[in-house]
Parts: sequence; structure tokens; C-alpha cells
Amino acid sequence: MTNPYKNLPNAAFWRRSVSGPAPEEVDPVTTPPFQLGPDDLIATAGSCFAQHIARTLKDLGFRYLETETGPVERSFGVFSARFGNLYTTRQLLQLFQRAYGLYAPADAVWNLPDGRFVDPFRPQVEPGGYATAQEVAADRERHLAAVREMFEACDVFIFTLGLTEGWRAKLDGAVFPLAPGVAGAPADMDQYEFHNFTAAETTADLKTFIRYLRMVNENVRLIFTVSPVPLMATYEPRHVLVSTIYSKSVLRVAAEDVVRDTPDAAYYPSYEIITGHHTGYRYFADDLRSVTNEGVDRAMSLFTKHFIVSDNDQASPESASPVQTGLRESKQETDGDELYSIICDEEALDQ
Repeated sequence: MTNPYKNLPNAAFWRRSVSGPAPEEVDPVTTPPFQLGPDDLIATAGSCFAQHIARTLKDLGFRYLETETGPVERSFGVFSARFGNLYTTRQLLQLFQRAYGLYAPADAVWNLPDGRFVDPFRPQVEPGGYATAQEVAADRERHLAAVREMFEACDVFIFTLGLTEGWRAKLDGAVFPLAPGVAGAPADMDQYEFHNFTAAETTADLKTFIRYLRMVNENVRLIFTVSPVPLMATYEPRHVLVSTIYSKSVLRVAAEDVVRDTPDAAYYPSYEIITGHHTGYRYFADDLRSVTNEGVDRAMSLFTKHFIVSDNDQASPESASPVQTGLRESKQETDGDELYSIICDEEALDQ
């Protein structure tokens, strides 16, 4: 007798692939639909955890795309353009729309207590803010030109989904990375509202973004990941742990739905690698939120193993010429339990 499961690979069975192997041997990555070669120009965006992917690609000498360059203290080089954290898919979609003149939100500047100004869509990229509203507008114009260059030039776009909770303007639905008042405040705080995106909204936003992106870059390939980092805080009237599970579940469902329906799109399970049962929380620091260097290295080693063409297949990625100016070493030197350095706007919620 036989049954449909009889000839499935070991990866299909919990005992053989999760509880049986040693934790450091568990590998939940299946064969990706494509790999990254030394000639591919790669861009990244998303939540805080996305910075680890960028660091890995740079360390390997891949052609990591940076269309805005400058000191990391001013958020240059953190992502492929200086947009800060894009936590929700609505932020990503609206970034594209703003860059191409498809959407012009009413919010132009928010105020700091000392009279300086910030860009509400990337409120922490400029330490101390800008002296004038005109400086904000001029820098935003340069930034959006760099965003267009990024979308049009990249061969591969990697996006890490981070959150479902966000704040938006009641007037036109503009979505921001931080709530008003956290890092800059508008004139009228009552004109903004909290919104927790559903799975349907998140999926629809991502599909709309892909449709737009492929209008300007027909052959771009896509990799989606879900950040394993829990919420710093929730605005829902419930425990932050419950909100975290909801948020990550929605993001995982959306990524699955989109990848199933989109050619040349892949999902990389960094979330499962870090939070899976086999880890026993070993990949989290004492705060149960920060991912340890061991966890980051494990997630990135599996990414390299499965998604990056080996030296035996093509020329070594070290032979590729970086396309951005001012290529910097993004891997921080660590001592003891010090974690890899990343920039995370969300941490401002609990300072």
C-alpha cells in the first residue's frame, strides 16, 4: 500500500527536519526560483531587519545599489536610498507613488520642539532635523529622484515586511513610519488616526506596488521576507505579545499570497529561521526582541547558501564592481554580547 506522503522529502516531516536534527542543522529553505549572481544590481528596503541582508551582500562584494551616499550617521547606506524604515506595505506603495508624482500628500513638514523641521515620511534620517521647511522640500526632491533611480536600476528588489500597525492622516490617508509626536509633530494632532492593516489590505498594497514597479522595471525579480523582530509597542487595547503574533501572521500570509501569484518572486524564511520551535529562543537577546549575532549569522548564512550563486557556478561575487560611491564596511566589530548595529525608527516609541 502507498499514500500521498510516502515519497515526500524529509523537509515535509516535522520529526525528520525540525525535532530530529540538531537546532543548528535545521534548514527550512527550499529551492528558490532564482539566485543572485555577481552581475545583479540589488536593492533593499523595509524594516530594521532588512539591514542585515544589505550588510551581508556588501560583505560578499555583491553589487549593492546605493543611490544616495553619505555618512551612516545621517542614514545614508542603511538602505538603497535614504528613506529610513518602511514598516508597512502601504508605506512602500506610497513611496513609489510619491516618487513618480502619482500621489502628493498634504503633509510636508512636522515640527520639532526647538523650531526645526523634519520630513514626516522619514523623520529621523537627519539628526536634529532641518533649519527650514524649504530645506526639507529640497532634500525630499533629491531623495525621490534617488528612489526613482533605485526602482528603475535594480535587477533584484528585496523587501522585509515589518509591521501592520501604523498612523495615517485622516485627510488623504498618508501613512507614516512613526506616530505624530514621537519624532516631530504636525500642527493639529487630531487630524491623524491609528490603523492596523489587515491581511487583505497588506496583500493588495503589495500587489499594487509590484504592478507599478514592473511598469518602470519590467524584469525586476523580487524577494520578500518577514522581520522576526517583535513589536516595540502596540496601540491596540491588548497585550503587545498578542499584537505581535497578529502582525507577523498577517505579514506572513500576505507574503505567501503574493509570491504564489507573482512570477520571479521568492519568499525567504528569515522569520521562521529566527523564531522557529527548534531555536528555543536562542536567537534572541535577553530582551526577547533583539536578534543576536548568532541568529543574524544563521539567517544570512542560509540566505547565502540558497540564494547566492556559488563560485563554482559563476565568477566569485568579489569580482563584481560596486556601483555606489563610498562603499563602506557595514558589519560592525562586536565584543562579547554587543549586537550588530542597525538603525530602527520604532525604538523611539519606548525611549
